[in-house]
Amino acid sequence: MLLLWQLSLFVSILALLLGVVKNSWTFLLISTITFIPIAYYFSGANNAWKYVGLTPIILFVLTILFWFISKKKMSAVKG
Repeated sequence: MLLLWQLSLFVSILALLLGVVKNSWTFLLISTITFIPIAYYFSGANNAWKYVGLTPIILFVLTILFWFISKKKMSAVKG
């Protein structure tokens, strides 16, 4: 079980880095989805670690922002 949790963390961080470097909203969406199990694990904490559960929300907002930027670029290229 720990291996799956660590793999999820690794994939999430890798997808986040690739998404920011390549300006890709799909990689950011993958990062958001793969971080959900980690956030769920920490959401039951009764200390400051419970705020790790907010990370997928921040990643999702970042994904939407990158999606709007890419959509704007595509409409500028077509127009």
